Amino acid sequence: MIRHIVMWKFRPGREAEMHAFLDGLRGLYGVIPQIREQEVGVSCAPGGYDAALISVFESLEDLEAYKKDPRHAAVSALCKAIRTDRVAVDYEV
Repeated sequence: MIRHIVMWKFRPGREAEMHAFLDGLRGLYGVIPQIREQEVGVSCAPGGYDAALISVFESLEDLEAYKKDPRHAAVSALCKAIRTDRVAVDYEV
């Protein structure tokens, strides 16, 4: 199993778009079959990253298939337009 964690910082004043992006991510669960588990959240503390995604995949190949899925690409395009920073880590569980 692979745990995929991503965190983002978003441009000030783009909260509505941030929530639209996060709702789009949530909408991928149960639609893209490679996603085994998914959690999406907004930070409740100031000063760090604004939001995070934690998801689980069977393998690195499944993670790559998810990344290349056109439904994920469409959601990701919005994020790229409004984020200022992104960090990610993938590790075996």
